[in-house]
Order: sequence, then structure tokens, then C-alpha cells
Amino acid sequence: MTVQGLFSSRSAAAAQISARPRFAIVGRGFSGMMMAIALMKTVRLPFHMQLFDPNSSVSGGQALSSARASTILNTRVRDLSVSVGDTDDFNDWLCSNAEFRAAVPAAIPGFRQIFVPKDIFSDYVYQRFSEALSARKDITVQVCHDPVVAIRRTHGNRFLLESANPANPLFDSVILATGYGMPEIEDPARDPSPVRAQRLIARPHTVLLGSGIRVVDHLLQLRDAGYQGQITIVSRRGFLPQSHTPNSADPVFPAAALPSNLPEILRFIRNACREAEEEGRSWQSVMNGLRKHARSLWRSLPAHQKRQFNRHLRAIYDSHRNRLPEAIYARLQGELASGNTILRRGVVGRQGLSGIFFRPAGSACDEVIHAERILDCRCRGPQLNSPLLSSLQNQGLALADELSLGLAVNQRGQPCLEDGSTVGGLFAIGPLGLGSLPDIDLVPEIVSQAYAVGEHIAERFYPKSKAV
Repeated sequence: MTVQGLFSSRSAAAAQISARPRFAIVGRGFSGMMMAIALMKTVRLPFHMQLFDPNSSVSGGQALSSARASTILNTRVRDLSVSVGDTDDFNDWLCSNAEFRAAVPAAIPGFRQIFVPKDIFSDYVYQRFSEALSARKDITVQVCHDPVVAIRRTHGNRFLLESANPANPLFDSVILATGYGMPEIEDPARDPSPVRAQRLIARPHTVLLGSGIRVVDHLLQLRDAGYQGQITIVSRRGFLPQSHTPNSADPVFPAAALPSNLPEILRFIRNACREAEEEGRSWQSVMNGLRKHARSLWRSLPAHQKRQFNRHLRAIYDSHRNRLPEAIYARLQGELASGNTILRRGVVGRQGLSGIFFRPAGSACDEVIHAERILDCRCRGPQLNSPLLSSLQNQGLALADELSLGLAVNQRGQPCLEDGSTVGGLFAIGPLGLGSLPDIDLVPEIVSQAYAVGEHIAERFYPKSKAV
């Protein structure tokens, strides 16, 4: 081949690649990796995919980012498959892992009912991503570590992602998968406190802020590392996660017509839980059944009742929805019973040199909780005032939901505008849509949504392509 022919061939190849649809995924936590897997499984013809995330390593998002080897997921293996339609995929992966099978022999022949460490699940997700990528020789994938600060629609219906790289190309579809916004999480192994605090406390003392799964993770990590000091959990509402049942509770829910206002819905659910326990089942089975109705119930509520739920009931709902494995729950209760860990309900104020200002529930006065170390374990909501999400709202590409919990989206994660329309090619999946779609922060819901987005994109660019 002549030199001229070689350059002509390369130019033709480059033109062919540039003509492919270009898809951008912002975020490489679980939602982002799941979206990448779904695209590779559903869009069966060539495309280019670019993953944006300032973190150099793949993580499980905010919910998994503090994982230690001893940290256990609060969801059973049977509910963690990343393969739509195959709930046994994670179980099969564990069964094929000789090292894991040798370490957990009691669960053979299957692991569907057990809870596994978070790093095991992250390994599974990354391997499924790698396998999907290896099977697609016809696509190109690029990873960019520059943070995306804005998204603009330009050149018709294409999108420009603004970052530190001024040469970013245009994209045909953009999927926001930033989870809760991925704030910095303090490391329990690090002691950031001033020396002065050491002289104001009689014994080592750590304060944990929050009341969810991450608080329990940090508490047990500290104890596993040998920490013997006092631990105080400070929570606004004071509701810690409840316990799972020994085996998975099959979802049940009354067949009666559901009420349409918040007080009646609460009475309906309480009665259903009581009746289930009287019949030998568990309240957990009712809560599992409630998930199938949560979105229709949420949509039926007027805005003022949604705000009431968010102010007064969300903490209770989350404590019964995000449950702990029995063994972890028993350790938590043991900690509280011993008095070495205490739970205080109230409002946290500013942090001082020797501790943190705190107003107990029912009190009009602040006090100072003296501590050598303060760890914020609260799960932050999506940062609607961040440059990235602000850019979308300022350009009319997205709106905050009516409670400002995230972006207003439809079932597929497409941002909903005031006139009811959506923006073609733009999606916000996972926890970004929690204000519109209850439980969209759970793995099965994220998996289903990711595949729905992938199928929609496949139909848009390749109408005759079919998912596998």
C-alpha cells in the first residue's frame, strides 16, 4: 500500500468512528457503571462512549465509597444482579469464585440469601463491565478525569460538556449518573482534631453525625480497628436502621384499594404490618410489597403532603426501608445497650475547637459535645446548586422536583420540564431522581432504569437493533 493509500485508509477509519453516535456518562459510581453495561448490552451497533469522573478509580458511589473489607452490604445477593431478567447472575458469579466459595462453605450450593462485603459486589460489577467491553470490538470507550462543570445544548440536539479540557467533542446523548453528588467523605482512620480537644475530655470520644447505614458502618469500623472510646451518634430524628429477617421476606401487600391521602396511607400500612405479624409473617414483607406501589402512591399525593412526609416521616420510612443484616443489627443493639455508644436526637450546629454545638430535641438551648473527632456520615442529597446541575436548570434543560430533592424526571430518567415535555438525549438516572421516583437509589431499580435508558437510546439511533 502506498503512503497516500495508507493515509487515505486512516482518514476513512477516523471518519467512520467520528460518524458513530457519541454517548457521555457523567459519574463512575454504581449508577454510571451500570449505565455503561446497559449501553453495551442494548445498543448493538457501533458507538463511542465516554465516561467522565474526577476520581481515578471506579467506586460504588457514595453509598459504597467508605467500604472496608469488613463492611457488609445491607441487601441480599438475590437483589444485586446487574443482569436484567436474571436475578441469579450475582449468585452464579459468587458460585464460580473458588476463593469465596471456600470462605463461605455453609451457603453452598447458592448464596442468594446472604449478605456480602461491599468490595465483593464492586468486584462483580467491574468484572461484568470488563466482560461487556471485551465482547464489543465495534465500540470505542474513553475515560476522562476532568470534572464536568456545565452541559450546554448546541448544534441542534447535541450536547457540549464543559470541563478543563477545551477540546471536548459534542455528544448525542448524555446520562447524568452522579448519585448523590459524591461529596468528600472523612476517613475514620484520620484524626483531624486540634490538640486542645484532648484536654477537655475525660476519655477518647468520637461523634458520628447521621442515622443511616453509613453511621453503622463507621461505628463498627471504629470498633473493629480497636477503638475503645465513647461514641455518640447524633441524629436529627433519632431513627436507626431496623433489622432484616433471617431469610428474605417475600413481598406481600393488601389487595384492598389504596387510600389517596397521607394520613390514611399511614393507617393502611400500619394495619397491614400488624395483620401480617398476626398471621405469622413480618412487617418487613409488607415494606417489601410497598415498593411495588410506592411510585403510584407518591404521585397521587398533593405537594403539601409530600412536604409533610419529607419533614416528618421520611426518616422513619428510610429506617424501615434500608435495613441491616441481623448480625450487624445485633452488634448495633449491643453497642447501644452497653452504654459505650449512645444515640442523641437533636440538631447539629457549627463545629468548634473542642467539639460540636448541639441542640437536643425539645430544648431551646445549645450545648457543646466535646470530642476529639467528628465524622459526618450523613448521605447528602443531590447538590442542585452545583455548577453542573445549575447549568442545566439555567438553560431550561432540567428542573428541580417539587421538594428540591433532586431533578424532576420520568420513569426513564428523562428530565421533565414545566410544560410536561422532556429533553431528547438527556437522562438523569439513579438517586438524582429520588424526589420523583421513590426507591430509585436501590440496586434493582437502578438496573431496570439503566436498561430502559439503553433500550430507548438504541431505538433512537438504531431503530432495527435489538437488545440481548
